[in-house]
Amino acid sequence: MPPETETLVLEQRFALSNANRIGKWIAPIVLFCVDYGAVVAALLSALFLRDKVLLGIMPQLQHAYIPDSYIFFLIPIMYLGFLLYEGLYSKRLPFWQCVEIIFKSSLFATLMTASILYFTGVAKETSRLFILFSWIFSFLYLSITRHVTKKILLKFGLWQKSIVVIGAGRTAELLAKTFNDEPGMGYKIVGFIEDKDRPLLDEYPHLGSFSDVEQVIQTTGVQDAVIAVPGLEREQLLNLVCRIQPYVRNLTIVPDLFGVPLSNMTVETSFNERMVMLNVCNNLAEARNRMFKRIFDLLIGIPILITIVPVLIILSIIVKIDSPGPVLHIAKRLGKNGQEFLCYKFRTMYENSDDILLKYFAHNSIAEEEWNNFAKLKGYDPRVTHMGKWLRKFSLDELPQIFNVLKGEMSLVGPRPYLPREKEKMGYFLPAILQTVPGITGLWQISGRNEIDFNGRLRMDEWYVRNWSMWHDIVMLIKTIKVVVTRKGAY
Repeated sequence: MPPETETLVLEQRFALSNANRIGKWIAPIVLFCVDYGAVVAALLSALFLRDKVLLGIMPQLQHAYIPDSYIFFLIPIMYLGFLLYEGLYSKRLPFWQCVEIIFKSSLFATLMTASILYFTGVAKETSRLFILFSWIFSFLYLSITRHVTKKILLKFGLWQKSIVVIGAGRTAELLAKTFNDEPGMGYKIVGFIEDKDRPLLDEYPHLGSFSDVEQVIQTTGVQDAVIAVPGLEREQLLNLVCRIQPYVRNLTIVPDLFGVPLSNMTVETSFNERMVMLNVCNNLAEARNRMFKRIFDLLIGIPILITIVPVLIILSIIVKIDSPGPVLHIAKRLGKNGQEFLCYKFRTMYENSDDILLKYFAHNSIAEEEWNNFAKLKGYDPRVTHMGKWLRKFSLDELPQIFNVLKGEMSLVGPRPYLPREKEKMGYFLPAILQTVPGITGLWQISGRNEIDFNGRLRMDEWYVRNWSMWHDIVMLIKTIKVVVTRKGAY
């Protein structure tokens, strides 16, 4: 380890180790108490809304009597039991994954509450509104208070866990980015151990090389290490594991599986052969998952259509007045199994857009190169109308695609609707992506949209199909609202 780096590490070691040691015991207790308070507050809010607010509006409702022992003890214990079972007091999870577990736990706890109230006869007529409100409030309160509490704990260093990363290549870089994007996980990278003289990640200290890994870990005093060197040969990896493990409490190995479907991956082991087998699933290949996705599209899509009908009428009139031509741009796109369908969008370009583009490329080779890389022009696009620029900026041109969703040609969330001429460029990603219908929004839209090149979109779309879950769709819809409002990546 370089002398200046060793001095810096030693200066930080005492503070970090003390904070980690104290936080290890305090943080779970604080979270447990906050969760208890959130559940009690949710139950009291549900009872107040039902018996104080709605009872005044609808006198025919009967008073829902719930004993204090249920409000302050029995029901909260059920909620906390589910959260404890899911490991929320020990695991460090990304924000949306944590919210997903809270959603499921609060749902199960609410259902159990309803069952207990019914079978014990505590509430002769179990208030369905109280049950519904308690679920909604508990989910919201638990999600919000946990997020805020973790931020406070992080501020005082009590939710912080110091780690050393062995490796500084692409995998380690992605690992560091993940920790930076998810500060609620509480991981603090002390530095990198790498054989190269200078690590790829300049913002973190280079602690040393593989040859002195034991000394480095003892010097830093960390109890958590991550090996992120997928290029190592098996013997080298085993050597590192055996040398590191005696000095740390937790050792994690990050394999190079980025892009591989992991959400439903199962691990099988063979004791005699000491072999690990990873069973990889393709989520949208399952018929039941496709059925659930379709039901979700209809349940959400129909209310959306009813809500935006006035907006569609107003925008249609404006587009017609702005420039000559049809209101809608109807073009062929690749659908499920490669079948083409007509995709609806508000027209944002002049009718002779292809001729305009060719003439523009004849005098602007940089724009042509940009078009070849992104299939978009980030800056000035001579084909776009005055109204079209505004529609694209707020993604309003895609609103008519709600009709494609209701027809079953598209989904609310899914891969990008690719052009038929892009089929050859999709390469080996093609079969996976075309297993499902394209979406109005998707992973590429919430991850940078037009700032991502064509190959980047393909990788994201393939990952989405193989790792699909209903929760992913819900999160992407929520994130889409933020992307549209901030206009990130919109051209």
